[in-house]
Amino acid sequence: MRIIAGKAGRTAIKVPSAVARPTTDFVRQAVFSILGEKVENARVLDLYAGSGALGLEGLSRGASSCTFVDEHRQAIQVITENLAKARLDGGHTVKSEVNLFLKRDATAYHLIFADPPYWKFYGDKDHVTDLLKSGLIPPRLVPNGWLVVEISSHQKSPEADDFTLIARREYGSSAILIYSAK
Repeated sequence: MRIIAGKAGRTAIKVPSAVARPTTDFVRQAVFSILGEKVENARVLDLYAGSGALGLEGLSRGASSCTFVDEHRQAIQVITENLAKARLDGGHTVKSEVNLFLKRDATAYHLIFADPPYWKFYGDKDHVTDLLKSGLIPPRLVPNGWLVVEISSHQKSPEADDFTLIARREYGSSAILIYSAK
């Protein structure tokens, strides 16, 4: 895995062993092509951060800051190492369960990335639907801010009263969903 473009482009990044499915270079390239200039000077929140690949890419492409949230100690350690190796400023790691972090945090973000474990089988926790229906994301988005979510391409796009689905793009086994708050 590597950072694709920007000031840290081509920098190899580590992936913690706890991360079973990091966002591929191809999918990240597609996401950042869609986001375009929205990344420049943006405050970014990377939830379920794993390796931090999405937030690192944002910082490399000109985001002013990124808060990386993951509940796994190894993920936080790897993100810290990746930030240092890429020499990217503005990154901050938080070891926390996502909903607990969102309940404590008062920052408004331009972009929020969420790449939780995929829903695979009936009865599995559907992190995306829970996140959308929690009421915790809309207060964290600036006006015209976007929530960018990665799910399995086999999964239907979750809906919630507080959000409008702007786009769904499928790339192999992954689907990228872009939401705006109503």
